Amino acid sequence: MSENAPHAEVATKNMVPWKERFAYSLSDFACNLSFQMVGTYLMIFYTDTFGISAAAVGTLFLAARIVDAFDGPFWGIMIDHTHTKYGKSRPYWLWFSIPFAVFCVLVFTTPNLSLTGKLIWAYVTYIGVDVLYSAVNIPITSILPSLTSNPQERVTLSTIRQFMGTAGATLITGITLGMVAFFGNGSTTSAHGWFIWALIVGIIVVIIFGFVFKNTHERVQTKSSRKSIPIKESLKALRRNWPWAIIIFINFIYWLGMQTRSQVTVYFFKYNMHDAGLASFVLSLQIVALVAVVVTPWTSKRIGKRNTMLMGMILAVVGQLLLSVGAGSLSVPMIIFATIVGYLGTGYVSGLIAVMLADAVDYGEWKNGVRAEGIVTSFSSFSAKLGMGIGGVITGWLLTSTGYVANHAQSASALHGIELNYIWVPLLGFALSGIALMFYHVDGIEKQMQSDLAVKHAKENAEDED
Repeated sequence: MSENAPHAEVATKNMVPWKERFAYSLSDFACNLSFQMVGTYLMIFYTDTFGISAAAVGTLFLAARIVDAFDGPFWGIMIDHTHTKYGKSRPYWLWFSIPFAVFCVLVFTTPNLSLTGKLIWAYVTYIGVDVLYSAVNIPITSILPSLTSNPQERVTLSTIRQFMGTAGATLITGITLGMVAFFGNGSTTSAHGWFIWALIVGIIVVIIFGFVFKNTHERVQTKSSRKSIPIKESLKALRRNWPWAIIIFINFIYWLGMQTRSQVTVYFFKYNMHDAGLASFVLSLQIVALVAVVVTPWTSKRIGKRNTMLMGMILAVVGQLLLSVGAGSLSVPMIIFATIVGYLGTGYVSGLIAVMLADAVDYGEWKNGVRAEGIVTSFSSFSAKLGMGIGGVITGWLLTSTGYVANHAQSASALHGIELNYIWVPLLGFALSGIALMFYHVDGIEKQMQSDLAVKHAKENAEDED
């Protein structure tokens, strides 16, 4: 029998049926319904509804990132130590979806408190939602290597997941202001409107995660995945794991740029363009990213995952440059066109990050003999939220330092601060991500790596049966 035969056999055996593909994709749909609402609207909710200054919000986001320095790896280690009849990653959706949804509601709740009390409430609820987000989101990535050993099937799964995740993000960012106004007697700053809408979203999220838990299965079982891995042993999977280091850096700097842009979108259209309603339309243009998401498997199969993501980063940079032209001339058509170009680019990027992290799990086992899905993929959540948090800090401090005053006409300096957040910080993040991709070379060794691992797993499974 040839060395590639075990690999082909395992890959065929571990194909994922369509019902399970759909269930897996809904995990990101649910996450984006809730956390995109937090990421996009929480800052303006805090400043324009709850009455907290932009600088205080920025400091809050930084404090949450310090907590993330521990909670991301903590959940990864917990996954590597979990061994249940449901698997290693899957049980976390059962255990933590309800607490996560509860905190997603609390973070948009406005109790009648002093300014100090408001800050304490914001710290507790936001850090709570952040920690619990890791508990349900890290398993989405950590389970991927266990769903299938077929590299192209992983791209397909991640593409479908990203399609639904983008659909969830588009839906929630497009309708939230309208729903808040609907429940808040026509006001987008209504505390009652924000609470009722967050409650509805939270209930939907819990129902979806129940469906995801019921209909996914961890079918790729290796010697490592069938036992708890000591922390010291799991950390060996990161040694000389350059693909992992590159993707974690990209995940950090890419989401820093995405966060600064998304959380000031409403500010930009409310104050710079004098049309807050246009923000919902522009945010809903994320739907064009689905075009790139759909063709990602085809593109990555022909030019490779690295080159597909690099193409996406270039499009994202071009979109930001065009956006600067539109902002300078206050041209709505140019801003819309630039946004479409940018979203096409980010559509290629987001879905491939999870796939490349799954490849990093394989690479860590191939190089170091340790398969640690939890610790390797947990840094995805940590790096993304670190980037988003620092993006929040940058936004808050820039708005404050340039003179932003909530619910008032802004000075030229404040308008410039909003524009810096909306255009130039994201552009820098996308450009640095593209440069980092030039050092990613896994595509060229993937076939050999998968073949070697298939032989290794087949041998281990045979030994366990004896």
